[in-house]
Amino acid sequence: MSPKQRRGAETVERLLDTALAVYAEAGESGVTVQALTTSSGVSPGSLYHHFGSVDGLMSALLLRWLGKLLDDVSTALARSRTARTGIRAAVRAYLAFVGEHPDAARLLHSSYADRLTMVQARQLRDSQEARLSPVAAWLERHVASGELAALPAPLIESMTLGPVVGVARRWLSVGDVDLDQAARVLPDRIWRSLEP
Repeated sequence: MSPKQRRGAETVERLLDTALAVYAEAGESGVTVQALTTSSGVSPGSLYHHFGSVDGLMSALLLRWLGKLLDDVSTALARSRTARTGIRAAVRAYLAFVGEHPDAARLLHSSYADRLTMVQARQLRDSQEARLSPVAAWLERHVASGELAALPAPLIESMTLGPVVGVARRWLSVGDVDLDQAARVLPDRIWRSLEP
């Protein structure tokens, strides 16, 4: 990597890190060119050069953290021998991610992320295909073996992640949920809904 490419990569990382910090501190409305450039020390021209717009930067930030979350969940599944241990591990991995990265989780569970997902669902899914393919293969394998209920993969995904997302949103917004308790209780409850 040339020095110019290294500087460009460092600028991208600085802008992504700054965007998350600004979002965490000021919310969606606080993520402005002025706030980003002042906090990062990066020029507006560099922001536009690397991301095209603040929305482009925020989309890249969402994809970065979505990728990390999917990596954690995929890794949990891959390390599991049975469908039951896989579902339980995936639920725990998701909740652990939320607890370890609350600012990123708040962004991923935000109305901003919801709007982006509704508008760009197919593009987001396509951009994460490398991470989603192993999850789909894992589900197919365990449905075919009879370990998981014979349901379409999107339904299994919704039945698994729906309650987890609900708990995560509640913890992030209201704070009246104990994530450790949820990690103890939810995996088996969710598993029961997916048993064959």
